[in-house]
Amino acid sequence: MTATDPSLTALADSWCALSLLHGRIEAHIERALQSGHGVSVREFSLLDVLSRQHDGEGGHLQMKQVADAVVLSQSATTRLVTRLEERGLLSRYLCPTDRRGIYTDVTPVGRDLLGAARPTNNAALREALDQAAADPRLAPLVTAVEEIRRPAAV
Repeated sequence: MTATDPSLTALADSWCALSLLHGRIEAHIERALQSGHGVSVREFSLLDVLSRQHDGEGGHLQMKQVADAVVLSQSATTRLVTRLEERGLLSRYLCPTDRRGIYTDVTPVGRDLLGAARPTNNAALREALDQAAADPRLAPLVTAVEEIRRPAAV
């Protein structure tokens, strides 16, 4: 195999297309969330992930799990949590069974913001996918994304 091997070139081109699709979607959603709600894509994602926690077994996420879910490092996630806590959107508290553990919850103000921002996020995602579907390089990826979200046929 050489650097100009057609299979490697095709693979690199596919990876570039995937990166381009992600970048376009994220930028489109970022603009919509910032202008409509004063929240970034990362902030929205963090609020969304934390809003799905529950009181049952395994219902609260550790910071590493949160970081993995929002695709950030643990330190970047901690900084983001701190910023949202300072804005009154999140609160932290000690784990009742392990005082070394710290949990993070979305405050009522954060839930209100998330509820208001969710339709904006969803509409911007749909718009970005529709725009990308018009690009022949990205159309197959849009189709793949749309297929992933469909329930499996039984």
